[in-house]
Amino acid sequence: MPADVVVADEARCALGEGPVWDPIRGQLLWIDILGGVIHVGALRADRSVERIESVRPRSGGTITAVAVAESGAWIIAEQDGVAIRHPNGWFERGARLLPPDGSRRLNDGKPDPAGRFLVGSLCQLGSSKTEELFRIEEDGGVLVVDDDLTLSNGLAWAPDGHTMYSVDTGSRSIMARHYDPATGVMGSRCTHVQIESGSPDGICIDSQGHHWVAIWGAGAVHRYSPDGTLNHVIHVHAPHTSSVAFAGPDLDTLIITTPHPGLNRRTTGGVPAFRMPVRGHPGSSRPPCGTESCRPTPQRRGPHETHPCRQSWCREASRPDRRRTIRRRLGSGHRFR
Repeated sequence: MPADVVVADEARCALGEGPVWDPIRGQLLWIDILGGVIHVGALRADRSVERIESVRPRSGGTITAVAVAESGAWIIAEQDGVAIRHPNGWFERGARLLPPDGSRRLNDGKPDPAGRFLVGSLCQLGSSKTEELFRIEEDGGVLVVDDDLTLSNGLAWAPDGHTMYSVDTGSRSIMARHYDPATGVMGSRCTHVQIESGSPDGICIDSQGHHWVAIWGAGAVHRYSPDGTLNHVIHVHAPHTSSVAFAGPDLDTLIITTPHPGLNRRTTGGVPAFRMPVRGHPGSSRPPCGTESCRPTPQRRGPHETHPCRQSWCREASRPDRRRTIRRRLGSGHRFR
């Protein structure tokens, strides 16, 4: 599968991550985690990026993920919680998901096919086996999807929305589980791909249902078929790749983010862009608020326990440690891309 590359944006990010294509406004967003900045640009025909603005949320801290609503609002994952940036530029603090002591931070996040935002965590003090993956419901409640991860990372869904892929970087695994976008009900997870060299990071899906995975430590992006077979590798002139996304009006440009410190200056810290013969998947349609997706349904919470309802109020009695998180809601009505 041939592909040619340009450096879409040569401004160096300390830790470039989370590229997102906004098809309504025709813009590319990506973040600098350590710089605490969200960059916005227009993708030119030659795949270079014209920088439009760089936004630093008023919290002034770490930014780990961003997603765009149909209205143009952004949901932003920060150090320990999420925030909304409204189209008029006003920031609204949302749910706090982690303790504010700095021992952990949020990491990669992405909307599901129905527009619910999922985001995971990592430990900043060493190894961990208790990191979490959260899902913010349309009513603003918070569901803990997993709580036994080493380092929660990239997320993606199959084109039909019924298989969810999630990366656990510390175990070098890409996991899969059944997912019902309409109800939010999830099946048990299993290991879909085990990475032998390097560590999986960000992930995206193409129109054929194959998933593209940034491999940290290998200077590469891998493409895996729906059955988990490796069928293509793109090598990048940087020892680390952090995330991937398809962009452009035809979704035929693969955007790759990289970190900068102490690494090869050819593409490291910049944003390599590859023209691809295969297109990305645009995502599934989102049900409007008030449909079945908003109503309580049975929900299995990871491999350990079952709660009678997927909504937040059903967990308050059984998870007292989550009460403040659940009661500080994001605000309803946002469906993200």
